[in-house]
Amino acid sequence: MSSSTDILVTMQLVQKYLYQFVSPVLMFIGTIGCIINLIIFSQRHLRKNPCSIYFIAYNLANFVFIYSSLLPTILSVGYNIDYSTRNIVLCRVRLYITILSNFLSPLYLVLASADRVLITSSNALTRRRSTLRFAYICIACGTLFWTLLHAPVLVLTNIIQVGPNTLICYFQSSVYISFLSFCSLFKATIGLLLMAIFGLWSIKNIRSLQKVRPAASLSATVTKVDTAPHSNSSKDRQLCFILLIDIIIYALFSFTYAINLIYQQITQNYVKNTERTQIESFITNICQFSGTIPFCISCYANLIISKTFRNEIKKILSCQKIFRIH
Repeated sequence: MSSSTDILVTMQLVQKYLYQFVSPVLMFIGTIGCIINLIIFSQRHLRKNPCSIYFIAYNLANFVFIYSSLLPTILSVGYNIDYSTRNIVLCRVRLYITILSNFLSPLYLVLASADRVLITSSNALTRRRSTLRFAYICIACGTLFWTLLHAPVLVLTNIIQVGPNTLICYFQSSVYISFLSFCSLFKATIGLLLMAIFGLWSIKNIRSLQKVRPAASLSATVTKVDTAPHSNSSKDRQLCFILLIDIIIYALFSFTYAINLIYQQITQNYVKNTERTQIESFITNICQFSGTIPFCISCYANLIISKTFRNEIKKILSCQKIFRIH
């Protein structure tokens, strides 16, 4: 009995220290990373590429998620400070923004990966569908869909007392909790599946284009003008690599969260003792922490794999040095 108690106490300490010391560092590097990504992809010459528009939307959603979800969790779990339980409006708005940004971020990755399938196609008509106008329409429609779908959060959320002197900001409708769990499971599984399909499809298209290129060089100039894929440019390939690494990072750290959601759905009607409930709560919090990592490290992965991204940062730093000199 004492052994079980020791394990539970240890898990609580691990969880507390994780959000006291590790999460603030993650939040800091995530904030800097999102700002750098936004500056880079907002450059005029990159902003003409539809994929950059998706990356801008993706990083905006990440930034919002960091401050609507990670920061409050750091305060509540790590330091026992929860402002959302003191004001019903703050409670509802914070939870709504957290859920919305958590759904929008993978949506923009899926849209970006679909755009890369279009731009890497060997068919000129297919490539022409990758436009800035189409990107803005997709982002607007997707954002509007999730914004309206999660609007009930603003009404069905309340400050609930779950124990002596213990308040939480949570949903008061069990039906909506089940609905949101289903949506989260859908996002975690179907979203990852679509990213994987589009990512592999893009790789296949790029390899096909590389095989076609030697043959194209032997054809007539007119033929080359008509069929030469503009997706073969270095910039487009670099954006493909950046997107693929973002998808891999998201999949790696979100996979455990998806498995945990499936487990929760399977066992939601089981009778559980206090010990099992606390263990499952600990695992859920660890999975949620893991799920926040992709929102924070995208920029640093881009620095490692993309020469174009590194060059853009060098250009910005060089411009700042010139301004300082003058």
